[in-house]
Formats: sequence, structure tokens, C-alpha cells
Amino acid sequence: MSSLRINEVLAFFLRKMNLKSERRGIHVDQSELLCKKGCGYYGNPAWQGFCSKCWREEYHKARQKQIQEDWELAERLQREEEEAYASSQSSQGAQSLTFSKFEEKKTNEKTRKVTTVKKFFTASSRAGAKKALAGKLKELQEAKAAGPAVHRQASIETDRVSREFIEFIRTYQKPGQDIYKQCKLFLDTMSHKRDLSIEEQSECAQDFYQNVADRLQTRWKVPPEKVEKAMDEVEKYIMTRQYKYVFCPETTDDEKKDLAVQKRIRALHWVTPQMLCVPVSEEIPEVSDMVVKAITDIIEMDSKRVPRDKLACITKCSKHIFNAIKITKNEPASADDFLPTLIYIVLKGNPPRLQSNIQYITRFCNPSRLMTGEDGYYFTNLCCAVAFIEKLDAQSLNLSQEDFDRFMSGQTSPKKQESDSFSPDVCLGVKQMCKSLDLLSQLNERQERIVSEAKKLEKDLIDWTDGITKEVEEIVEKYPLEIKGKSQALAAIDSENVENDKLPPPLQPQVYAG
Repeated sequence: MSSLRINEVLAFFLRKMNLKSERRGIHVDQSELLCKKGCGYYGNPAWQGFCSKCWREEYHKARQKQIQEDWELAERLQREEEEAYASSQSSQGAQSLTFSKFEEKKTNEKTRKVTTVKKFFTASSRAGAKKALAGKLKELQEAKAAGPAVHRQASIETDRVSREFIEFIRTYQKPGQDIYKQCKLFLDTMSHKRDLSIEEQSECAQDFYQNVADRLQTRWKVPPEKVEKAMDEVEKYIMTRQYKYVFCPETTDDEKKDLAVQKRIRALHWVTPQMLCVPVSEEIPEVSDMVVKAITDIIEMDSKRVPRDKLACITKCSKHIFNAIKITKNEPASADDFLPTLIYIVLKGNPPRLQSNIQYITRFCNPSRLMTGEDGYYFTNLCCAVAFIEKLDAQSLNLSQEDFDRFMSGQTSPKKQESDSFSPDVCLGVKQMCKSLDLLSQLNERQERIVSEAKKLEKDLIDWTDGITKEVEEIVEKYPLEIKGKSQALAAIDSENVENDKLPPPLQPQVYAG
């Protein structure tokens, strides 16, 4: 994708995040998050605003058009060279060459040209073997450098996932056997395609997902909900094995983008929640805990190996954000509240390898998850947040260009600027007095809030006491206590036996000498 096209895509998504006002903050029109082709699924900046389905259609059209143009160009160049060769030979005395030799040379030239054109699209077996050997040596070197502990941990995880996958497909019986066969065939095929570009490997994975889903639905008549579950397990199985080959490969500029984003976020460390109009108050302990959990989730995304697990981290982070906003505002959060808060969480957390994780999810996640549902919605918002951070300027934060440049260069910070807002001729005592007054004002607000909450608690306690008293009175009234008179003492059991004196005495224990 050209740099001009990338800028157009980013501009498309940044238009959604225009600043309406300080009160509303960053505004998002949710309809613009959808595919620009109008199919109703979520779009993505990496797919030029299309959903994965429409993007694949557009990609195949563009690819076929490019192949056709390359073939036409190659044929035209070949004809021109043949004509130039024939004319040069005739002018230099073509009679010295026999007709058979001319035809042989012409055939060789044509064969060489056709072979050259084919090399644009398919690698020769010799080159492929060299690349495969080089890739294998590189893998061995990386495994050796990574250390036995890391390699052993990855191997243990792979074995665990394989066992879980086998146990899962057993529940599907014959369709499960077909799934396992297709997965093994795909992994074997991909092991011989390490020299393909990451985009081509992504296309292979997307085609594989589509083919397996179609086979389950059409051939085996599996219900949609079971198809979705099966596809999740298939993705987990194959991507656990493919992770080290397709995550942040050296053939891409993913690592370069990661470093650029990290550097950009570090330079924006001075951005405050007020500048982004974030509707979250970290002074509330529960809200502060939610913010910490959201940052932890977005950072944890890098430790996952399966695209679905990475998406789950994004979803958990987003839900913590919604809860923090809800607690702060005492009302459900809106999309206009969510996006600026997500931007703030990304700036505060500075997740590792952020662009690599986004690209990995985009390339190898089951497309149905990115096109619909809450996972797709939250992932689209994360892409928008990263695009906003990359293009953030003074106007985005309602700052003057001079202040923005000074903050970015580290000459000053917003907090320092607030403390230095006094005129130079003001004495130190006045500055200290103003700071004390400001602190007292904050303490007064806090005291008023505590008193208000205490009064509310007292009222609730009174209401609770009155309610309990009322319930007790109702129960006593409904079931009154009846106190009966003193009852006559019961007679002895053997009171009617008049011949007690004729009974023998009770037996007494006797001790006998041994």
C-alpha cells in the first residue's frame, strides 16, 4: 500500500474523531466505523476502510488487474526487443546466419523472456530451496539464542493446545476428523511457503478459514453456533503453531512502526485527561482500580499467541473503561466518552509492539470476529485510537501551536505551567498562600462531599430502621401473642398404683472378692 493511500485511510478515520467541544470531547459517528462499501460490517484502517470480506474482493480485483498489466507490459517489451533484434541482424548482414540458427536464437530469447515474467509471480524451486534452508538455519539460531527455557515453554503450550484440540474435535465425530485432516494439510502446506510474503500467507489463512467454515456448513450440516465454536478452536490450533513465523516477521516494517508508535507515545507523556476530555475521575478508588485493570489488559495482549486471545484482552480493557465511566458519571457510557478514554489508556499504558499486534490480528484472525460483534467494535476503536495518536496535533488538544511545541520538546509541562502562572514580581509568600487556598478549596469540596454522603447514609439508616420497625409491628399485629393461665401440675406416672409398698426394694450393686 502506497504512503499516499495510507495517509488517505488515516485521514478517513481521523475525520470521525473531530473535536466537537470541550464538553463533549472527541466525537465519533458510529456509522462511519462501518465498512465504507455499505455492507454493514465493521471497517478497518488496515483494509482501507473496508471490512475483511469487501477488502479481499477489492484486493483480488486489484491483484488480477496488476497481473494482467504486468503480462501485457512483458509481452510488449518482448515484441519490441524481438523487432529491434531482427532489424539489427538484417542491417549487420543477416545472410551470415542460417535461418535455423536465427529461429533457434529467437526461441531461446522468447523462452528467457517468458521465464523472466514468470519469476515475478512464482519462485523457482532452486531459489525456494535456498530460502527454505536459510529460513531453517535462522529458526535454529533464533531458538538457540532464545534459550532453552523459552523454547521449552512454547513447546509445552503447543502440546497443550494440540491435546485440547484433539479432545475437542472428538466431540464432532466425522466432521471432527475432516477438520483435523484439513488443519494438518494446511500446516504442512504453510511449512513449504515460508518464502511467501506476509500478505500472501494471510490470504492463505483467510481462504483456509472460509473453506473450513463452508465445509462444515454445506457438507456436514453443522449448526452455525457449533461452526463458530469449531472455527475458534481451529484458529487457536493453527495460529499457536504458526505464531513464531508470522508475528512481526522481518520481511515487514512492523517493528519499525512499533518503535515509532512507542516513541510518539513517550513524547506525549504530558497529555492530561482534561485535554482529551476524558470523563473519568481517578480520585475515586474504584475508578482508579478500573483504569489500572484496563492498562494491564491492553499490555497483556502482547503475551498472547492466538488472535482471538489478543482480541479478548482488548475487549476486557474496553469493558473496564466503560465501567470506570459509568461509576464516574453515574450513568451508562456513550461512544463519545469511550474513545477519548481508550486513547488516554493507550497513552498511559504504552503497550509493547502495538502495531505488530494490530497487524497480526488483522492478518490472521477469523474474519467473522472482526466484521461483527463487540470484539470487532472494540478492535476498530483501538485502530482509530492509534491513528489519532499518530496524527495528534495542537488543534486536537485545543492548544496553541506554541504551547504544543514546548510540551513536545520537554521545555515545560502543563503542571509546571500551572505552577508558574504567577507574574514574576509576586513574592514567594503570596504564591504559597494561593497554593494553600487552592488546597483548602479542594479539601472543602471533599468535606462537603463527605458530609453529603454521610447525610445520605444517615437518611438511609433512618429509613431502614423505620422499615424494620414497621415490619415488626405488622407481624405482631398479624400474629398476636396469647398468654395462657398457669396449667395444673401433671401427676406422677405411677400415682395410680396403690400397691407401691408391696413392691420389692430396688437391686443394689454388690462387690464380690475375686
